[in-house]
Amino acid sequence: MTSHHPDRTEDEVDRLVTAWRQERPDLDVEPLQVLSRVSRLARHLDRARRASFAEHDLETWEFDVLTALRRAGEPYELSPGALLRATLVTSGTMTNRIDRLAAAGLVTRRPDPEDRRGVLVSLTEAGRKRVDDAFADLLRRERELLAGLGQHEQQALAGLLRTLLIPFDATDTGAP
Repeated sequence: MTSHHPDRTEDEVDRLVTAWRQERPDLDVEPLQVLSRVSRLARHLDRARRASFAEHDLETWEFDVLTALRRAGEPYELSPGALLRATLVTSGTMTNRIDRLAAAGLVTRRPDPEDRRGVLVSLTEAGRKRVDDAFADLLRRERELLAGLGQHEQQALAGLLRTLLIPFDATDTGAP
């Protein structure tokens, strides 16, 4: 059972849990305490991400590809296969995405000197600037989402969420 603190503000999840406990006292609804809040926070994060990307004229998938290249470090290039693994999409989808990003001037392709049949996808200067600006804006919005927690509370929450996610990350193949 959850202890209620008189000074704590009740949120929508508290009301939901109370209602379910009344309507279904035979069920343990305690998982809702955590997972309904995670779900609600994920919706706020999704809104923040979409707003940040839209402000920088990027789709979510564009941001994902560009950040994979940016994280690779100088010279900010990867093979299409490495981009597939980083973004968990199919080969045909990645080819289409690279084509669209190249047409927008955000990436270029060049032959892979290590593999005659291969290519390397590189961030252009415009692509690097766009993704850097969008990422900085996204982090600002994410800090706003976390503003109600102090640094130690954020670190504790991150540790608890990591513990929950590790088993899923170990088995996640990226398949839809």
